Amino acid sequence: MPRNSLILLPKNQKLLQAVGENIKLARLRRKLTMDQVSERAGISRPTLSSLEKGSPSVSLGIILQVLLVLGLEKDILLLAKDDTLGRKIQDADLTVKERGPKNTKK
Repeated sequence: MPRNSLILLPKNQKLLQAVGENIKLARLRRKLTMDQVSERAGISRPTLSSLEKGSPSVSLGIILQVLLVLGLEKDILLLAKDDTLGRKIQDADLTVKERGPKNTKK
């Protein structure tokens, strides 16, 4: 049975490619080969290559393993950290004005 391939919008594919490029640059700055990183991360070299190219099929667990090897594991905590839209939605619900109690004294 063939696997369904994930289809992304071009702008989202570019985001994944940027993440892959950032990981590749971090690896190169550390002067590590693909073989070294893939072995230390416990993944195959083609999987690391797919990650660095921005393939949407690479799992978050594999990305974390590679970040661990590079000493960047805490960077994963930055994902969705600044949820601007969610905070605006939350704030909109909080600013709903309620009527104060009616003044019964006349």
